[in-house]
Amino acid sequence: MTVRDRGLAVVVAVLWGANFIAMHVGLEYFPPIFLAGLRMLVLAVPALVFVPRPRVPLRWLIGFGLGFGTLQFLFLFLGLRAGMPVGLASLVLQASGPFTLLLGALLLRERVSGRQWAGIGVAVAGLVTIALVRAQAAAVLPVVLTLLGALGWASGNLCNRLAQRDGDRVDPLHLTMWMTVVPPVPLLVASAVVEGPATGWIAVGAMFSWDGLPALASLGYLSVVATVVAGAMWTALMRRYPAGVVAPHSLLVPVVGMALAMVLLGERPSVVELVAGAVVVGGVLAASAPARRRRVTDVDATVA
Repeated sequence: MTVRDRGLAVVVAVLWGANFIAMHVGLEYFPPIFLAGLRMLVLAVPALVFVPRPRVPLRWLIGFGLGFGTLQFLFLFLGLRAGMPVGLASLVLQASGPFTLLLGALLLRERVSGRQWAGIGVAVAGLVTIALVRAQAAAVLPVVLTLLGALGWASGNLCNRLAQRDGDRVDPLHLTMWMTVVPPVPLLVASAVVEGPATGWIAVGAMFSWDGLPALASLGYLSVVATVVAGAMWTALMRRYPAGVVAPHSLLVPVVGMALAMVLLGERPSVVELVAGAVVVGGVLAASAPARRRRVTDVDATVA
């Protein structure tokens, strides 16, 4: 990669790391399920009007939307609302990488190298350590919810991959935009049932007041900056270089997320959690490395 493109990859990682702070702010104003649906609704409307529908099988488009756009953010936002520290959430969500490899091996019979299996094992060991530490504080539920979000992301990755494999000249950014058409209905219906039919919309009305400006800024960041701007830059890098060259830069996301959470929110993870986090990052890095003598062309992830 050129120096300029490495810098661009770092900028994307910073934008995605700051995304978790925006989630924290948004969840102070909106119910979690509603916020997950509203974030996607903001993008779904212009996607329907302005973005050409990608020529991919409908089942993979729906699967991408349900996995990446619905289940990931449903469980992630519920985990954050249940008490998952923001910085730790940015780290635990990286379990989507090993989950993607596991699902690919189990469902698509993709080959996983010994080094990748070892990386999965290391990452799982780190995640189990974090869960045990949290369990001692009676806070294991937020970790489980965040892991379910990572599993949703991984299932979306597989559908994304299959859509691009079976589609005709697919533009990844168009595919990502059209993915947002799927989540609003199930998420907003679930919000109406669980959180109340008017609760979220009352928060939307208050968002346009002076006190609601942080909520408006959070929603704008989640929808426009983190998804469209950062996603477009990441897609451009993925088109320019093999995925194995670009993808490791995403491991900077939890570093940025945890650093910002410590500075802005005063979070202080324990020494054990920090060590376990380093183990998780190392395992994900090993698991995400492509097998030798194998050209990697799939775009495996779009970060939260």
